[in-house]
Amino acid sequence: MREFILYSRLGRTDAKWTNLHDAGRLDIVYECAVASLFLSHAIRKDVVFHVVLNGPPSPPVHLKVDGATLHDVRTDQQTWTNILKNVLAGKTHPGVSTEKLSFEALLKMKAEKSQIYVLEEGGKDISEVNIGENPVFVLGDHVGLPKKAEAYALRYGEKISLGRKPYLAATCISILNYILDRKEMSLSLP
Repeated sequence: MREFILYSRLGRTDAKWTNLHDAGRLDIVYECAVASLFLSHAIRKDVVFHVVLNGPPSPPVHLKVDGATLHDVRTDQQTWTNILKNVLAGKTHPGVSTEKLSFEALLKMKAEKSQIYVLEEGGKDISEVNIGENPVFVLGDHVGLPKKAEAYALRYGEKISLGRKPYLAATCISILNYILDRKEMSLSLP
């Protein structure tokens, strides 16, 4: 099992919007969800994607997408626009849930059972880190993690880096999935 937590500074917490970009950059949430959960023609059943939305009108909202139960979904933006709009309006979608939960409470809960890794360009290079089982990766949106949120996350985990270049959050997730997939393949070889 691997999990990704995205901190969204501006993501709207209601359904009163017309497009993902203008809804506090929910387009980043969509891109990260797709990068986390989808393979070509398949859903990663062993991945959970979380985002904590901190935008108006009533933050925080924790949105969880569980690959094990996710269905009736495609990777296109319109599908995710509909899903996000519906769940933020209080409706349901298989594998997607929302609750009133802060970033700090989510991290504390996850740290009880998993190793936390905070993605930051200045962290320890991932090639030097032995990623344990059931990792949880914490990322910021286009603005990055607020300093207070990063400091809180580092109480439970360590700062790691994919390199000195600042990649898009969804790209970081794709790179992490690739690295972990390669690691799993090498462990399964005779």
